[in-house]
Amino acid sequence: MELKEQSNKKIKASDLFVKQLEEEGVEYIFGLPGEEILHLLESIRKSKIRLIVTRHEQAAAFMAATYGRLTGKAGVCFSTLGPGATNLVTGVAHAQLIGAPLISISGQKAIRENWQGRFQLIDVVSLMKPITKKSVSIVDPGTIPTVLRDAFKIAESERPGAVHIELPEDVSSDETDAKIQQRHDIRKPSPDHKAIDEAVKLIDNSKNPLIIVSSGANRKLITKQLLKFIEKTGIYVVHTQMGKGVIGDDCEFSLFATGVHRRDYVNCGIDRADLIITIGYNIVEYPPYIWNKELDKKILNIDFVQSELDKYFNPDVDVIGDISDSLRRIYEKIDVKRDFPIFKKTRKLIEKKIDEPFEHRYPPLPQEVVKSVRDALSKDDILTLDNGIYKLWFSRLYKTYASNTFLVDNALATMGAGLPSGIAVKMLVPDKKVLAVCGDGGFMMNSQELETAVRYKIPVVTLILNDNAFGFVKWKQRSMNFEDFGLDYSNPDFVKYAESYGAKGFRVERGFNLTEVLRKAFSLNEVAVVECPIDYSVNYDVFSEELSNLVCNI
Repeated sequence: MELKEQSNKKIKASDLFVKQLEEEGVEYIFGLPGEEILHLLESIRKSKIRLIVTRHEQAAAFMAATYGRLTGKAGVCFSTLGPGATNLVTGVAHAQLIGAPLISISGQKAIRENWQGRFQLIDVVSLMKPITKKSVSIVDPGTIPTVLRDAFKIAESERPGAVHIELPEDVSSDETDAKIQQRHDIRKPSPDHKAIDEAVKLIDNSKNPLIIVSSGANRKLITKQLLKFIEKTGIYVVHTQMGKGVIGDDCEFSLFATGVHRRDYVNCGIDRADLIITIGYNIVEYPPYIWNKELDKKILNIDFVQSELDKYFNPDVDVIGDISDSLRRIYEKIDVKRDFPIFKKTRKLIEKKIDEPFEHRYPPLPQEVVKSVRDALSKDDILTLDNGIYKLWFSRLYKTYASNTFLVDNALATMGAGLPSGIAVKMLVPDKKVLAVCGDGGFMMNSQELETAVRYKIPVVTLILNDNAFGFVKWKQRSMNFEDFGLDYSNPDFVKYAESYGAKGFRVERGFNLTEVLRKAFSLNEVAVVECPIDYSVNYDVFSEELSNLVCNI
């Protein structure tokens, strides 16, 4: 009798919700509370999940997406209804496009007794559907375990992305006798043996095969097998921006990374390839038009899931299954390691451009900024970048040596993500230096999160590259032969601004060494902001003139 009573014991729905989150292994939950979410907040208070309250819901979603990107487990963020939920949208879309597993939760008015009418009431579930893998409202507290278990499975399954859950206020305060659903991790399937044989045949019959690794391959197990693959075959590797670090740039087979969405020095190698092997590739990140404009490439696609087709991306062979297993099965069937002189020459050409001398100026040129940052960080320290013209310079020139040490969004490419992402990274890897690189425009979009970092004592360092303008758009404006118009502004004193939050502030003045200033900031082990003016006068010369007239002398 006692056991029967125990099994029928009811539990508050919000408590069950949080217990299911705990079953899913949730460590952190990022968000900004509102009155419709207070039952959930109280349940979180009683749990072992660490609550991180941000100053804007968008930042909470960026942090959760970064957690998902680094761990492979869904990051979790939450908001209240209405404007709180709409503030989540950019961060949710960011997670969806970069392939980061994320669960976003929003409150909602009571379903049964909504005495406030349409005040703050919008259809959040429908709003989220186009930018998520699934969007659902919980109308029955008894379904909470099933809805959450399903949400985590969907968010974390290949290709990872975002799932949104709406939790109405009266549902969260209700009681239920539903039980937690146990989490079961799903093993990725092995590739089809016929596809493996076809892949081997494609490689054997190609003259100049070349690998392009993208964000879906930025995982340690894949790096391990890919290294064995290239050591066995001699095939060179090009990284997309979000694939940087899959193979270290100190590897002789690395052709570094793509930069702009147009011809660059890496295309001197890509143009000569007759077979492109895409690994973890997504067309949203690096459009296939750039590397297969003439439709003259054979394509071998190795991924967890079927590829998304495009006019310029229609693989001859798809090897679908666990990528690391696919790579192992393919290289085990390849007997001869070949030399590819054209790619060896391409590597020397690109490395020469990376190490090309530059004029020392004040403010410094982008090339000097990249070199100074690289000198200030060790090989396994982590860089998070916001979005701006400096992203192109870092993608092209910043040598990267380990997976997930160069975090950039080249999918939604939203401004405002750099600082929140840096905070989340520093929480996860407190023993490493973490530098968030932001333009002045992107930094000001979520600069309030400095207070979040200070409050939780997360000693992230932020480098603000200040040109008092929207520099990326100014470059594009000039390239289109438009007049200079509407893109300049003024900024606060960033040193005083940082200090007003309780952070440390530094400014790179004439005669200062940026590397030394960064090292000083890191040595304090406190939240710090380093402002560095930057001279973008070379943007047009390099990206518009030099690359437009690129001649590959290899």
